[in-house]
Amino acid sequence: MNPYIAMANNDSNIAVLLVATQAPLEVLHSNAATRFLAGTQMMESLASLDITQAKGADVQQLAYAAAILLRDACDVMDVLGRQIRAAKV
Repeated sequence: MNPYIAMANNDSNIAVLLVATQAPLEVLHSNAATRFLAGTQMMESLASLDITQAKGADVQQLAYAAAILLRDACDVMDVLGRQIRAAKV
């Protein structure tokens, strides 16, 4: 396995954001959990808003930020899963 894998949220052809594929499982899990929690809390905040009073651009920016956090967490969980599957072989 490569020592680093590119995250999905790189905005160019040059991967800047990477996941360390050889990081300990507990570190990968902790980082993914932090991002899942932050993304979930942002979405819960959006869900509790009186949307009629919110500006469309603000809602869109919050949703986009939450999506980035959740995608990052999914990328880290993918690496964690690969490590677990490789250990079973």
